[in-house]
Amino acid sequence: MTNEAWGKLREDLIKRIGRNNYTTWIEPIRLAEVRGPLARFEVPTSFFGDWVSRNFADHILKHLNASGQEVSRLEFFVPATEAAAPTARALAAPGKPRPKLAQRRPAADDDLPGAALDARFTFDSFVVGKPNELAHAAARRVAEGGPVIFNPLFLYGGVGLGKTHLMHAIAHELNARQPDLRVLYLSAEQFMYRFVQALRDKQIMDFKEIFRSVDVLMVDDVQFIAGKDSTQEEFFHTFNALVDQNKQIVISADRAPGEIKDLEDRIKSRLQCGLVVDLHPTDYELRLGILQQKAEFYRQQYPGLQIAQGVLDFLAHRITTNVRVLEGALTRLFAFASLVGREITLELAQDCLADILRASDRKLTIEEIQRKVAEHYNIRLSDMIGPKRLRNIARPRQVAMYLAKQLTPRSLPEIGRRFGGRDHTTIMHGVKKIEELMSTDSQLNDDLNLLKRLLQG
Repeated sequence: MTNEAWGKLREDLIKRIGRNNYTTWIEPIRLAEVRGPLARFEVPTSFFGDWVSRNFADHILKHLNASGQEVSRLEFFVPATEAAAPTARALAAPGKPRPKLAQRRPAADDDLPGAALDARFTFDSFVVGKPNELAHAAARRVAEGGPVIFNPLFLYGGVGLGKTHLMHAIAHELNARQPDLRVLYLSAEQFMYRFVQALRDKQIMDFKEIFRSVDVLMVDDVQFIAGKDSTQEEFFHTFNALVDQNKQIVISADRAPGEIKDLEDRIKSRLQCGLVVDLHPTDYELRLGILQQKAEFYRQQYPGLQIAQGVLDFLAHRITTNVRVLEGALTRLFAFASLVGREITLELAQDCLADILRASDRKLTIEEIQRKVAEHYNIRLSDMIGPKRLRNIARPRQVAMYLAKQLTPRSLPEIGRRFGGRDHTTIMHGVKKIEELMSTDSQLNDDLNLLKRLLQG
């Protein structure tokens, strides 16, 4: 059988196993010879050959025989000249030991394909309060680097609540405690980019061995891979391979696994098998603590600059969106006061931060409403967004729909998308139902008034 004939035959395999599997596993192999009932194939690594043998041998045999070849056995081998050579470009972090691969040693001059860690994001600089104390404790436990207790650790919450800070803090602590560990932190977007690049350059096996040889894998904003089928497939296999090796995985997202639309069910299930921790929106005490820590830092940067009593308290009450906005406001305030040579008073803060204060007044998110309503009625947020129609879930869901319509500028279709992709007519029905009940149900009115105070306070 000629290689040209094998080339045509393997193209037929696409219909049987799919384009993604074909590109990853069939395209890189080469037919070496057909000798009687035996067909021999060259493969990049032994691992590669074992995988193809286990998963695609039956398909290959079927197509070979359909083409007129009387083949009953397949053999996969790594060419001797390549088996001894460093054909993989496996990567390691600066100053870290190289990965110990079974088949070949990696090149010595590349770095782990991760993101740089921010030196500011450590456990010492993380302010702990009731909304984030569980997430902080879980992150601390992982950073100790002992036996893997929960895998993965899944951190989720809105923008600016500290997910990325904790991820960086874990990586810093692990690097300090165990310098020999191969810790890889990157965003889901970077994971996808590296995967696509590996496909394009026909280096998918290098990609697989790099990501499956780390000791700790940390992926930020995993919701980014939702809807991207090939990337999800590779992420799933990488996840499984690391868990099987008892390697630690830490994941973050802007919502719980079950609430990420277009994320494959099998991935959702895997992500939920560890510890899932919610970072709640900041409360007043936590915001004040963050401001006090930040203000102490700036007093050292701007010696002699005074801040009047009550300013931090005012900012903690007024700026409730997220920590990034809060810290950014204080940074601007100290810089402005330093430039104009004035004490930071309440009046100066109101003038300097007028745009931030206005934006904070009007930016109440649907997610905040959903969380607060779920807490009030003691139901899970995933149930509110999910398909369940039980009365004890459906009524709070309608309350959240009503408040989202009343307290945010979002359109009905936008609100519907945030409630598990529901149609705008469903939102209209929910809002109308609450409006009808308000005239007869005093308890509902009390609930609505309390929730409005909590959300707007």
